[in-house]
Amino acid sequence: MMMIETKKKQFFTEGAISPQKIADSVAKHGTKKNIGAHELFLGQVRADLINGKTVRCIEYSSYKEMAEKEIESIRERMIIKHRLSCAHVLHSLGRVNAGDISLMVFVSSPHRNAAMDGCRELVELIKKNVPVFGKEIFEDESYRWKENSN
Repeated sequence: MMMIETKKKQFFTEGAISPQKIADSVAKHGTKKNIGAHELFLGQVRADLINGKTVRCIEYSSYKEMAEKEIESIRERMIIKHRLSCAHVLHSLGRVNAGDISLMVFVSSPHRNAAMDGCRELVELIKKNVPVFGKEIFEDESYRWKENSN
């Protein structure tokens, strides 16, 4: 019996997500003729002012194996529920400076409502359920653990 190898999806990248990586993801879908809509969410690190201190960066960590399984499960559920053509997730690990991108969710579907609804729900479920932790590091190198908000 012949085994077919499937390439394991990569949901994490070290450091910030580059504009080139985002552009490449979008460009790969430009030739597909069964897609009528794309929706792209980009999460960016903010230089929040908290108790008189400015956030310089966020250091992301994760229970990677558990997180990858959860992302894959959520992703597959959203593809089925919203009839998406595809869904891509990329999350940063390590330090990401304020102003840089730390999360990319990119979905495609035959119709716009499915793409918009699917992307939004996928982002919300990732933020709620995936074990990724952010340590906000301030300009003076002190830190606090980030709490997810809307």
